Amino acid sequence: MTVEVVGNVIHLRGVCAAEDAEALLSRLQAAPQAEIDVTACRHLHGAVVQVLLAFRPNVRGMAEDIFLRDWVIPNLAAHR
Repeated sequence: MTVEVVGNVIHLRGVCAAEDAEALLSRLQAAPQAEIDVTACRHLHGAVVQVLLAFRPNVRGMAEDIFLRDWVIPNLAAHR
């Protein structure tokens, strides 16, 4: 599973496909204060990025994906 909840942290792991957006959405709706850990994330589908942009959760960890690391995560932090 690429979207996994451990306590109050939602871990995104590996390659998160479009199908993972719905799982992430439901978890963020249930726990909107949850943090997102992208340490083990290699790629996010655009649908998953849209969920993150809609909820703007706190993100921790450094993703392998350059676009995610350099553009998406800083954008989430800048617009809180």
